[in-house]
Amino acid sequence: MRLTSTNSGAISYGLSAGTSLADARAIAPDLIVHDHDPVADADFLDRIADSCVRYTPMVAVDPPDGILLDITGSAHLSGGEAKLAETLAKWLKRKRMEASIARASTAEAAHALARFGSGRDDKTCGADGTGGAGGDETLAIRQLSIAALELDPECDLALRRAGLKTIGDVADRPRSVIAARFGAPAVFMLERLIGKNENPLNPRVRKPPLLFERRFVEPIANKIYALKVLQGLLEKARTKLTQDDLGGRAFEASFHRVDGRVQHVHVETGLPTRDPAAITRLFDERLDSLADPLDPGFGFDMVRLCVPRTQPLKPKQDDIESDAGRQNSAAELLDRLAIRLGRNRLLRFQPNSTHLPEKSQIAIPAIAADKAECWPQPPSGEPPSRPLQLFDPPQRITVIAETPDGPPKRFRWQQSPRTVVHHEGPERIASEWWRSAADPIGRDQLTRDYYRIEDSEGRRYWVFRHGLYGREAADPNWYLHGLFA
Repeated sequence: MRLTSTNSGAISYGLSAGTSLADARAIAPDLIVHDHDPVADADFLDRIADSCVRYTPMVAVDPPDGILLDITGSAHLSGGEAKLAETLAKWLKRKRMEASIARASTAEAAHALARFGSGRDDKTCGADGTGGAGGDETLAIRQLSIAALELDPECDLALRRAGLKTIGDVADRPRSVIAARFGAPAVFMLERLIGKNENPLNPRVRKPPLLFERRFVEPIANKIYALKVLQGLLEKARTKLTQDDLGGRAFEASFHRVDGRVQHVHVETGLPTRDPAAITRLFDERLDSLADPLDPGFGFDMVRLCVPRTQPLKPKQDDIESDAGRQNSAAELLDRLAIRLGRNRLLRFQPNSTHLPEKSQIAIPAIAADKAECWPQPPSGEPPSRPLQLFDPPQRITVIAETPDGPPKRFRWQQSPRTVVHHEGPERIASEWWRSAADPIGRDQLTRDYYRIEDSEGRRYWVFRHGLYGREAADPNWYLHGLFA
């Protein structure tokens, strides 16, 4: 059993993480230890981060034991950066928590100064452990050990053996030399640490969704009037979305009854929109398809509209951009069909990042795509490299070739012999060896050599040899994977 973390009292005895428990007790007999619980530690860190929202909404967790606060625009509420850091240090001390606090112009710099900064008495890291921005920050970063780059042990050791002990030593060398000798990660981490590459903070508290509501002094029992109120809220939403150059991708209407029951109606769109008429039609379609119809009961006392999902949408002139108008009309049709048939029953294909032909496209809900994907296009003047028709699974064929690892000369498919007069290839496609799933053709994942061939009658085929001759298979099989138009 070994120590995983220590406080200042244990450090004063010379203990550190990695020390065996027996050695630690021999050095400090009165040592108090607790079992390491990573899940409980992560939960505790999350709760601390949630409490730090009192200082700024831009709070992110920096595992395993750090928290990042972006205080841009909020430090003045606490009397300035130094006062905010002092207040934070006192609050943590009252909670009996030890912390190393550092201020810097970037999250990576603050992270490095807090974890690896050694000077607590200089201008950059004062007695309270806070760091300052400006010229002193640059000097403090340059004085940090290269451990602040947090590279793998081999790269860290190589830097030290080369005589590069501090961040300043590494920063003074040409980037090309550093990348060539110690790898691209060293340059990447260095650029982030000195602020050349930006790394946006991923805050725990997301931007709240847009909310619009209408309360009634007296409950309304007329469903038609409640829907008219919803249209008015959609008009307010359009005004707000137009001001922010946004469009909604999801809308949720909530009808609150006086008896406490809330009925939610949710719609989605394939493209960002702020057109109240189009959104109203979607709500009408959804209400008509509800198994539990909208029932006012003793009346509604509030109608609320929420826009939880938005995307940028710049203003446009519909009379000039006619193509955009046709695109919007098609998107509205898809939205209405998705509501009628079901979200997962109306699908669209989009490219998939894989080199295997049978997996080069995937089907997703038509309204789920965030942006239009571009399909790969063949070079100008060149025939397509992939046929439009693929067989799933590929069909077994019998092939005669001049050499075992050469192109086919004759083959038999569907009981008919065919003579090859032209061929192109091979195009070698390796298997996805990093996956455990079996090849759809057989149990083994083998290399494929693809050929585009043309027979004596002018028909074109896409065939491949499954396995490298003599290395992966003694007698590789051949398959027909597709037909060219």
